This record gives sequence, structure tokens and C-alpha cells, in this order.
Amino acid sequence: MRIALVSMPWHLLATPSLPLGILQTQTGRCRGQHEVRLHFVNLRWAEYLYEVTHGAITPHDYEYVANIGVWHGMGDWVFTSALYGTPHWRRERFRAHLAENGIDPGKSEAMAEHAADFVATLAREIVATEPEVIGFSSTFQQNVPSLAMARVVKELAPDIPVLFGGGNCDAPMGAALQRNFPFVDYVISGEAERSYVEFIDHLDGVLPAEAVSGLSWSTKDGDTVTNPPGAPQPMDEVPCPDYDSYFSALGKSPVTSFVKPTLLYEAARGCWWGEKHTCTFCGLNGLTMKFRARSPEHVRRHVQELVERHRILDIVAVDNILDMAYLRTLLPELAAADMDLNFYYEVKSNLGEADIAMLRSAGLVHIQPGIENLSSDVLKIMNKGVHATQNVRLLRMCEEHDVTVDWNYLYGFPGEREDHYTPVVDQFPALVHLQPPAGAVRILLERYSPYFQRPELGFPRRRPASLYDHVYDLPEAELHDLVYQFDTPAAGIEEAAATRLRTAIETWRDHYAASSLVLRHDDQDAPIIVDRRVGWPAREIRLEPGAPAAVYEALRTPRNPRALRQRLAAEGHDREAAEIGSWLRAWKDQGLVFEEADRFVALATNRPSIKRDAHAGAMPYASEHVPAGG
Repeated sequence: MRIALVSMPWHLLATPSLPLGILQTQTGRCRGQHEVRLHFVNLRWAEYLYEVTHGAITPHDYEYVANIGVWHGMGDWVFTSALYGTPHWRRERFRAHLAENGIDPGKSEAMAEHAADFVATLAREIVATEPEVIGFSSTFQQNVPSLAMARVVKELAPDIPVLFGGGNCDAPMGAALQRNFPFVDYVISGEAERSYVEFIDHLDGVLPAEAVSGLSWSTKDGDTVTNPPGAPQPMDEVPCPDYDSYFSALGKSPVTSFVKPTLLYEAARGCWWGEKHTCTFCGLNGLTMKFRARSPEHVRRHVQELVERHRILDIVAVDNILDMAYLRTLLPELAAADMDLNFYYEVKSNLGEADIAMLRSAGLVHIQPGIENLSSDVLKIMNKGVHATQNVRLLRMCEEHDVTVDWNYLYGFPGEREDHYTPVVDQFPALVHLQPPAGAVRILLERYSPYFQRPELGFPRRRPASLYDHVYDLPEAELHDLVYQFDTPAAGIEEAAATRLRTAIETWRDHYAASSLVLRHDDQDAPIIVDRRVGWPAREIRLEPGAPAAVYEALRTPRNPRALRQRLAAEGHDREAAEIGSWLRAWKDQGLVFEEADRFVALATNRPSIKRDAHAGAMPYASEHVPAGG
């Protein structure tokens, strides 16, 4: 059987498709003999735009839509004219939505002028390869482009079965796709490694449709049937992805000079923290929260194979969270291998100093730690299981070890108050030498999140997000099953407090690159804090030897005054609580410590850091990877 697997826009140009790379390998586990051809239509779209506009629309414009447009339906709208056969489909609604949200449309409208011709051209190319089944991997903004291509393919070759899978197809979303778009014959919901093999065996006549796990399909009467999902896939049974086709296509591409490729790898699925306490706002792992990780041996071997085969050291892990066991098993092996990796990973923020040092040694130099907020009360509302001072400690340790941190400051939680924010924002000037958040973001209501599943937590009123009004022509009841984001009345702090938060973060971002606060020792080994933070006087603050220096050293780990006094006494420095309190107050006034919920943490780093531009773009996310904040 000839199988065509398609990656549509707006999958990032710099990353191969992880699902297609896995499924290409997985095809070998089918009972019959099959030929698989991968079509990187996302790459072809960037090439097409660059060529037909004589360079006016570049791959950089593509990436703008892929990254910025994801939360506003920008990329999906570009292909609506190709899906519905109507030029400028709902263009005024699209413009109004972007204007209301203050979003620059980039060159999306110019791109839309070429979408229908492009889809027609590529559909003919795909059909000309005479596939016997065509599969589309759809996540985020790949839905409408994939639907547009599927519609035209079906017009050209009605007998070719069309299959959809991916993050846009989980649970009711997949059934809604199959139900509302007649040119989509089948949809696989959930993990596809087994289901894909079962589906190909079904087309070969080996299995009935009812035996394909998670498959949505139509009966002879036209009714949509959705099979029960299969069991979660053991990770060591998931093959190493085959990226040869992607790199072959990229190497021949006229836009290759615009692309710095990055490998994608998946070591684990699910979330071990979410199994215990799901973060209230997080919609990840709707079907597969159970945490499963590959054995360290598999990961090390796969990483080495991919790096050596493709000569690329930049890797994005699409895992939702680092397996903590890897700190003792996998990471020491990667550190010993000394491959000079540039690994991006999501982690939990309550890591210790030895953990951060191990991340750095192993090449995990770019992390998303799920900091989210610096108020312990708000973090408790989120179910984060971490104190705000632990988050600040993490920022300090990452500054010391030159580990880049990606994070957003989230707000808008039911039950939060302005007084949760004011005392924290007042201390932002003391933090300007530490890596700032990318911005402040009001949370979205995401499908599968506890806030979505349990309206009583604070969001009882919801409707499909307004961005879908310029993307789909469907009744609201169908959209409710199809989409991922929902609009709801705002909760939490008012806009005035949110504006103050955003302004303070912008100042932090502006000051970061030129700021430092470093603890050094003079010739007599006396501790001196050298302050070169923007907004503070340039100064050197000498800590008194003995008890004061011991207290500041103890505050490398967050502590309350009582714990500090106990530690001092154990070290032979018996001091009154009032005296310790006077030091803490003075240090807070000088911006040398951060205080929150009666805990203090030292802010001075023990070494200078290699600064990065806080306004520079972060490492790109894979389209399989949800940038939801961690």
C-alpha cells in the first residue's frame, strides 16, 4: 500500500514533524508491505510564498504567523478561502478580531491571496503519487490548512481514504471533525502508534474498523462511530523518529538559508505532577495524564543517533515535564558524553542547586520551569505545589549557571486579589538582574483543564473563543466539541492592576541585560555584594562577618525568620529575633533579598552570568508542543 503522510502549515519550518517521523518508522510494524511518502507541505508553503512574491513574503513572515498567530486563529484564517472556496472569507471579522486584541496581522492577508492556488497545486502533486491513503497530522493551526487540502484531494480522487490525527483530534474534537467535514473519512484520537498500525491493517482487510483504537468513522447509514481509546503506549515501544525525509527536503529547499533546524525528541508523556495535582489552568494531557518515561538507555541512544546522523546539537524535548529520575540516571550519562548539546526542556520549578548544575552539565541549557507567578497565594490557587521564593531561587540559580529560562507571568485566576500582586510587583526592581518573564498573560480557558472540566472552580460561563468565528462556519454546539480555547468572563485582578503588572515587567525586561548583583569575597574573605542593577546606585555592600554573613548565606535557600534563628543557633550564632529581623528589613530595602509570605531568599548571585537579550526570541516551540506556560 502506498501511504502519504502530510505535515501542513503552520508546523514550524525549523523542526521536523515528530508524529510523521514516528509513524514512518511505525509502518514497519504493519502486517503488510507498505511504501510511505512524507509531504512537508509546510515547507512547500514557505517556498511558494517566497517565490510567487519574489521575496516579499519570507520564511520569517511564515514564522510570525506560526508563532504569534496561534492564539488568534491567524494561520487557520489564511487557508479559509481554500477550505470554503470563497475569496476573502470573513476577512472583516478577522481584521476586527486582530484589531480588538492589538495584534499585528503581519502579511497574513497577502498570504491568503495565494492559499487556494497553492492548495490546488499541492493537492494535484500528492494525488499524482497515487497514494492509497492520505494521513494528516493536525495540531494547533494545522486544522484548516489540512481540511482545505483534504477537500481538494477528495475532489480530485474521491476514493482515496483520508485520515486525520494529532492534538486537534483528541476525544470529542476528533469526532466533531469527522462528523462535520464529509471529506474526512477517519480520525484517530489519542496516541497513534498502535492505532495507526491497526488502521493500516484495517485498510488491508486484516481488522474491522471497530478494532481500531480511538477511531472515528462512519457507518453505512452515515452515523459517526467513535471506538474506545487504546491503553497508553509504553514509551520504550515508541520508536526513534525518522527525520531523513525532512532533512532531504530541507536540503533541497530554496529557503534553506532562512532555517536553522532543531531536532525534536520525546522522552516522556503525561505529567507526574498532574497525576497528583493538576494545575487548574492546564489543558495538556487531556487523555493521557498518566506519566510514562523512556528508559535512560533508550533516550541516550536515540539522542546520540539523531545528533550524529543529522549533525545538529539543538534539541527541543516535547515532554510536558522532566522525569526527576533522569537527574540521577540519564543526565549524568549525557554530561559524561560531552556532546555540547543545547537541549530545551520543561521542568518543575522546585529544583535544587545540584539539579541546576546537572542540567547545565548535561546540556539542558534552556528550560521552561512553569514559574507562572511570584505570589504563593496565586500559586496555591493554581495547584502548583511551590512557594514563590522557590521560584525566585530558581531564577537566581539559573543566572549563576547560565541556564536560559522561559516563563510567562500568568494572572486572571478565580479568587486572586490585587493584594496578592502589589507587594510582589513592588519588589520587581530588586529582581532586574534575574531573567524576566516574556510578558504578563491573562489565562485562557482550555479544554481538558480543571477549570474547563469543573465550572464550579470559577468559570461557569463559557463559549467557543471568538477567534473561531473567522475560522469555522459551524453552529456553536459543534464548535463546542471541535475547539480547544473558550471565552469566559474575566476573573481575578482588574485591568488596572494587570496594566501595572505588564508595565513593571516591561521595565524588568528593559533593565535585565545591563544589571548584575554579585556576591564576592575580598582579600580577607569578607563577603561583598557588588550592585550594578539598573535603577539602583552603583555600590559595594560589605556584609559584616559572623552572624550577618551566615544569615545571608543561609538565605540561598528560602527561609522564614524562625528557621533562620534556629540555623544560626546551630552554627554557634545565638541572636535575638529582633536583630535578625532588622538585618532582613535592611536587606529588603536595599533589594538584596526577596520576601513573600514571610519567607526570604537571597538575590545576589555567586558569580557573574552570561547575559542574553530579554527581548530576543526564545527557542521555537514544536507545533506538537503547547506553549501554555508549563
